[in-house]
Parts: sequence; C-alpha cells; structure tokens
Amino acid sequence: MNKPVDPTIEESKARMQAVLELQKRAQTSKGPPDARLRKDRLTRCIDLLITHKNDFVEAMNADFGARSRDMTLLTDIAGAITPLKSARDELERWMKPQKRKVTPAALGVLGAKAEVRYQPKGVIGVISPWNFPVQLSFDAIAGAFAAGNRVMLKPSEFTPITSALMAQTLDLYFDEDEIAVIVGGADVGAAFASLPFDHLIFTGATSVARHVMRAAAENLVPVTLELGGKSPVVIGRSADLAKTAARVMTGKTMNAGQICLAPDYVLAPRESVDSFVGEAKKAVAKMYPTIKDNGDYTSLVNQRHYDRVRGLIEDAKQKGAQIVEINPAAEDFSQQEHRKIPPTLILGATDDMSVMQEEIFGPVLPIRTYGEVENAIDEINARPRPLAIYYFGEDQTESEALLTRTHSGGVTINDVIFHVTMHDLPFGGVGPSGMGAYHGHRGFLEFSHEKAIYRQTGSEVLAMMRPPYGATFKKQVDARMKP
Repeated sequence: MNKPVDPTIEESKARMQAVLELQKRAQTSKGPPDARLRKDRLTRCIDLLITHKNDFVEAMNADFGARSRDMTLLTDIAGAITPLKSARDELERWMKPQKRKVTPAALGVLGAKAEVRYQPKGVIGVISPWNFPVQLSFDAIAGAFAAGNRVMLKPSEFTPITSALMAQTLDLYFDEDEIAVIVGGADVGAAFASLPFDHLIFTGATSVARHVMRAAAENLVPVTLELGGKSPVVIGRSADLAKTAARVMTGKTMNAGQICLAPDYVLAPRESVDSFVGEAKKAVAKMYPTIKDNGDYTSLVNQRHYDRVRGLIEDAKQKGAQIVEINPAAEDFSQQEHRKIPPTLILGATDDMSVMQEEIFGPVLPIRTYGEVENAIDEINARPRPLAIYYFGEDQTESEALLTRTHSGGVTINDVIFHVTMHDLPFGGVGPSGMGAYHGHRGFLEFSHEKAIYRQTGSEVLAMMRPPYGATFKKQVDARMKP
C-alpha cells in the first residue's frame, strides 16, 4: 500500500512553484525596476524593522528560550537596517553603466564603445539561518532588492516564531510578486533549494551546503554559500593579553558563541597560556558577573544543540583535556530553566577530540600552543580553509605572514568578527567556508548580471578583416603577435 501523501509538503511545493512563476512573470513583464522603486522597497524593509523591532526581539527571545534583548537590537535589528540604508544611499552610483576600454584602441578612435550594464538576475532564493535570523535574512534581501530582483525567502525552522513573524510582517509591506516567505522544515528547505531560481544564497552549515549545491546544480542555478568552519585566533608574543582576552571572549560569548565567525580555537605561545586564561576569567567576570539568570547571556537555541556542545566538552575531558569553566558566581547549571553553558576553555586540546574536528557554535574555546608563528601557520594550513582568521599583536611581520600565507574568507587584526561589520568590504568564505561574497557594493554585484555591451564603429576599416585575406590583414595579425 502506498504511503499517504503529506499534504503539508505538497501544498508547500505547489505554493513555492506558483510564487516562483508569479515573480518571474512579473520581472519579465514589468522589466527591471528603476532606482525609485528599488529605494522604495529598501525603505519599506527599514520601516518594517523599526516598527516591529520589539516584536522581533520578543520572538527571538522566545525561540532561543533566553536571548539578550540588547544584543538582538544591535545585531539583528540595527544590523539589518544598516545594510538596507547603505544600499539605498549608494544605489544610483552602483546602477550606473561602467565604460570599458575598446581594443584595439583604434576602434575607439573610430567611434566604437564598450560598457557594462548591471541587470537584475531575476528571482533570488534566500535560505537564511537561525543564529541571526533577521539580520542574515535582510542583509541578503538588501543586496537582492538593490540589484533590482524579487525575492523568495526560506527562514530557519529552528526559530519558528521569528520565521512566522517575518512572513507576517513582510506580507503586510510587500506584494507576493516582490517578496514571499516560505516556512517549513528540512523537507520544505530541500524542495526550496531545488527550485530553478536565477540565483540562490544559502547561509548555514557546510554539511547542508553540499546538499543545497547539489540541488541547485540540477537547474544550473548560481549559488552563494555563506558557511563557517573553525576560525582560529593567533596570539602573537607582542599582544596585549588583557585586551586580547577581553576581545576574544566578547566574540566567543556573544550569542553564546552561536556565530559563524566566532573564534573557534586559539593558538598561543606556550608561555602565554596561563596569562591568557587569567585575563579571560577577568573579562568574563566583568561582562557576566552572573550567567544563569543574566538577561545579557544567551542560551543555546535548542536541546539538541545544547546536548551536542555539552558532548564536545565531555569528549575533550575524557581524552585528557583540562576543562576551565568560567563561572564567576559559582552557579549550579545542573538545574536551570534555560539551556545556558558558561564560557568554557579547553586546555591541551588535541586533534583526536571532537572539539577540534567540527565547528563548535557554542561558548567553548579550545586553546592550543605553538613555538614559533611558523608552527601556527602550518597548523592553520593543515585544516580546511576557515571563514575568518584573527591575529592579535603588533608584529607586522607576523601579521603579514598570516595574511599572505594562509587562506580565509576574511581577517580581523586585533579583534574578532569586526570585518563583517564593514559594509564596504566583501563578506564570504573560501573553499569549505563558502563560495561567492556579498555585503554593500559586492552584494549588488553578486545579485546582478554584468552584461557586456559593445557598439561597433560605423567605419568600414573593418573590411580588411574579411576574406580574402590580404597583406593588410596579415600585417595586423603579425602586429598582435609581438612580445
């Protein structure tokens, strides 16, 4: 007997296909939107976020169980508004056709012209993650709308209240042929990834990205993959350890470490480890004198994720690592309302430990040692290319060695994560940590087709290029072969 068809997934598939066809028809029939309409769409997104900011704060707090409201306002609300405003301000400059050189130059003298125009790709599929569900949705939307596209958004099922709110509010501000939200679980996400979009951007885990890319390949859909990996911190001997520890632990505890760019492990000189640990304890105690009921400290998003991170700590402990739990108020976390894990340092982390084999995505920080910076470079290069590398120190020779001899999506020197906040810098990974880039002007380019246009001269000097090939033709060819 055949298994009954799940009406929910079938209905979702039917709606996705219908919305995609609606948006493609609208894009074709109405043509590329002008700057006025693009700015209007960006402004509507900004108005939506400002009007409903408190609703989103509450939704994310409910999804996580406990999420810092102030951090949410900074990272998800202000963090989403900033790229939207930036795109709106820069839009007309980005849209201008770019003149290019004509070759050979003689054709230009005779009136030939070359230019690049930026044409909307069409319908952009956006699969956004749960860790910063609003910011990472609207950041992609900003680039897509600026480039003149329409958008279909599939937010994460792990933050269902926030995803439902995005669907509800976007429906209030936009027609479905401009942007539509598709909610659902992994089966809906898989069907979404298989749609014949004009471009697809996925933000999430590398393991899932393989399935997304495979599905997109069936329709030859170009993809942008924003992934993660194990982003290392290299502490130089010239680093100010108090300042370094404060900045590293700020990045590691923000959103309880549930950040694709969070520092994932530390490489420190052997003689600096004890001092770094001491300064890390001081930094955490200053930021979070208590943790268990502290509204500034975020919980793990769900029980499965909590159990996985606790399992990483336990695995390291069983394999001989020294576990340093930073718990300033000596609170008991065995009984708690939420899924909070105190900041935890793992000293003596080895390659056979799970914590050194997978992205942590939690407030856990392994610390390893090196003798010379050359050893740190070798260790980084022996691992898959990460989304970010962080260097602390004042030794320019060291920092340049890291910049030129390692690969990563981006780099922040003397802090962590900050390069992603620079909207005039492209943001993306390399290899296992991602493909393509967006943010600011780079996002506009990512979601645009750079159409090459050449206008031929009216001069018939080109007749010499046609058969029968004579002496003038051969002279021209010979001239192009000179060194």
